[in-house]
Amino acid sequence: MQKICPCLWFNGQAEAAVAFYTSTFKNTEVLETTYYLDHMPMPKGKVMTIRFVLDGQEFLALNGGADFSFTPATSFIVYCEDQQEVDDMWEKLLVGGQESQCGWLSDRYGLSWQIVPRPLIEMLQGGDSAGAQRAVAAMLQMKKLDIATLERAYKNA
Repeated sequence: MQKICPCLWFNGQAEAAVAFYTSTFKNTEVLETTYYLDHMPMPKGKVMTIRFVLDGQEFLALNGGADFSFTPATSFIVYCEDQQEVDDMWEKLLVGGQESQCGWLSDRYGLSWQIVPRPLIEMLQGGDSAGAQRAVAAMLQMKKLDIATLERAYKNA
């Protein structure tokens, strides 16, 4: 068990969400499921929590009810090695969701994700501050990030 584990609050959709996320990411595993008991806020026998792993990161999904919902103030970053991985993760997570700017999207459950190509991080840390500024300016015009366009901006080509 990880020392720090994000808890994702769902309104009765924890099982469907976990199925979606574990089908989207590699190296996944459902670790345990707990159920509501008598005299608890939800009906006895309903799934309360599901502890699961996505590509090495542990999460807890909670069927907590309608009291809270996700906002873009909290998001998960998926670092991608190349454009194919960016495209693949974007396509999978966007099903039933909504695009935003700068590589952000919200999935069908309202959870925000940032799909970030590692080459962009390298541009931002590469020591060419003018190139980094051009890459950021290009990024601000995008929804899904396009590495080739970012690289052209970085190189001022």
